[in-house]
Amino acid sequence: MSPTLPHVRTRLSDLAAQAGVSTATVSRVLNGKPGVASETRQAVLAALDVLGYERPSTLRTRSAGLVGLVVPELTNPVFPAFAQTIESLLSESGYTPLLCTQSPGGTTEDDYVDMLMDHAVDGIVFVSGLHADTQASHERYERLRSRGIPIVLVNGFAEGIDAPFVSPDDVASVELSVRHLVSLGHRRVGLAIGPDRFVPARRKLASFADSLVRHGLVADEGGAAEHVVVTLYTVEGGQAAGGELIDSGHTAIVCGSDLMALGAIRAARSRGLRVPQDVSVVGYDDSPLIAFTDPPLTTVRQPVTAMAHAAVSALLTEIAGERAPRTELLFQPELIVRDSTGAAPAVGSPTA
Repeated sequence: MSPTLPHVRTRLSDLAAQAGVSTATVSRVLNGKPGVASETRQAVLAALDVLGYERPSTLRTRSAGLVGLVVPELTNPVFPAFAQTIESLLSESGYTPLLCTQSPGGTTEDDYVDMLMDHAVDGIVFVSGLHADTQASHERYERLRSRGIPIVLVNGFAEGIDAPFVSPDDVASVELSVRHLVSLGHRRVGLAIGPDRFVPARRKLASFADSLVRHGLVADEGGAAEHVVVTLYTVEGGQAAGGELIDSGHTAIVCGSDLMALGAIRAARSRGLRVPQDVSVVGYDDSPLIAFTDPPLTTVRQPVTAMAHAAVSALLTEIAGERAPRTELLFQPELIVRDSTGAAPAVGSPTA
C-alpha cells in the first residue's frame, strides 16, 4: 500500500500563508510561470525551505559561483548571526557560500584561504579575522589580491590591505554604555574587554578612557587603567574579570561581548549580589536570545544586518569588476536598555 500524499491544495495553502502570497502565486512560481516579481518568487522559495519541502528540480538555479565566508567560531552567537545573514544574501544573488569556521587547535584562517583558492572561489568575506589582529601579518590578504580574488573584511581595520572594510563604531558603543551608567548614578564603572592587540578592543579601550575623563570619573586617561580588566571573550573570561572589578568596588561593568556580560552576572551572583540592584552589567552584540536571559541583558546592539548587507554589496561590486570604496564603513550601534542595569546602589551597600 502506497503512503498517503498530503493534499496539494493544503500544501499550496501552507506555502502561501508562509510566504504571505496567494495560492495562485505559489502555483505560478512552482510551475515556472512568468509575471512574478523576483522578491515574491524568493519568498515562495524560502517558504519551501522553511516548511521542509524539496524544491522542484525546475526551480534549482545553477550557482553563479562560490564565495568563501570565514568566521572565527560559532560559540559566540553573534558569529552565526553574521554567517546566516551573509549566506542568505549571497544565495539570493545566486552564489553558493562556503562557510569556514575556525576552532582552537583546528583549521586555521590560512588553511581555509588555501582551500578556498583551490576551489577557485569568486571572493571571500572575512568576519573578525586576522586582519583585526595588529600583530598578524597581512600576507594572506596580499596573496589573495595578487591573484585577483576580491575580499571584504568585517570588524577590524588594517592600513595597507587592498579591500573594503565594514565595522561597527566601537568608540560609540562604549560611549553609549558609559553615558547610560553615569545617568543611573554610577561613579565606579569598570570595563571587561578582550586582548588589546585586536582593533575593536583597542578602540573600545581608548573610548572607555576618554569617556571616564569626560564624565569626571578619573582625572586623566591614564587613570582609567585601574578600571579595566583584559580577559577572553567568553563567559569564563567575563566571570573572572567581573569578579575582579566587583571586588575592587565597581558598581557597574561594561563588557566587550554578551557572553562576557553573562559571566560578569554570574560573578556577581556568586558573591551574593543582585543584578541590577547591587551591580549593573552592559553587554555588547545583542546576540540572539539575549533578551531572554535572567535578567534580560542591557546591551549595545551590533548592526549585524546592515553590516552584512554592506559587506555582500561591496563583494558583489568587486566580483563584477568594479572597485568598491576602500574607506572603512562604520555602522552606528544602538543601546538596548533592559533589566541588567539600574540605579547605582546607595552608599553603605555591599558594593558602594
